[in-house]
Amino acid sequence: MKDSRTVKGVNFVGLKDVGDPVALGEFYASSGADELVYLDISASAEGRRTFTSLVERISERINIPFTVGGGISSIEDAARLLEAGADKIAVNTAAVLNPSLIDRIARKYGNQFVVAAIDAKSCEGVWKVAVRGGRDLTDKELFMWAKEVENRGAGEILFTSMDNDGTRKGYPCETFARLADELSIPIIASGGAGSVQDIADVLTAGKADAALAASIFHYGEIRIDELKRRLKGMNINVTC
Repeated sequence: MKDSRTVKGVNFVGLKDVGDPVALGEFYASSGADELVYLDISASAEGRRTFTSLVERISERINIPFTVGGGISSIEDAARLLEAGADKIAVNTAAVLNPSLIDRIARKYGNQFVVAAIDAKSCEGVWKVAVRGGRDLTDKELFMWAKEVENRGAGEILFTSMDNDGTRKGYPCETFARLADELSIPIIASGGAGSVQDIADVLTAGKADAALAASIFHYGEIRIDELKRRLKGMNINVTC
């Protein structure tokens, strides 16, 4: 989300408006989504207040869990979104800059409330963690950072491959499989969904616990209920 609208780009750039986040959330919830994830990529101080109001509106219209993130840099930010109706909060940039934030939120609200969102880009064979909406690369390495956030109390990891984001060419399954092998908390795969087979691959070969997708749903290429029926037909354990 940007400026209270749902947006989608490719490799984190070229963002296009794809609709109203409240209406889309209601539609996806009624179509069979298991969870929704809202990430505010323009969360200035004013944007966070706007986002909180939006979270309240979303929570009134849906009946499935949803995660929100963007500009969360304190216990107070997390508390505000929880009170607005969020089921989980996702922390990214602030956690990279101040890792103890994960410890503090997890101690206060529990591990299940904290999702560590990690954006990373492959640089000469090394996955480097990025912050500020993918604009700035850090010296943190994906697998070491993922293990650290797990140890600090994150209950889930949402890893987005910047190289695959919006390309619809599939997820980097080997990377997700390695994360799953090295960690004990659930892994949400993000970045690259372009077909039913792509999602099937990341849930099997990629060993991900969940698959996040945006473009294929926003542009009406496949409905969630149809996707889940087809995955079930491939003997993948989903609830229809």
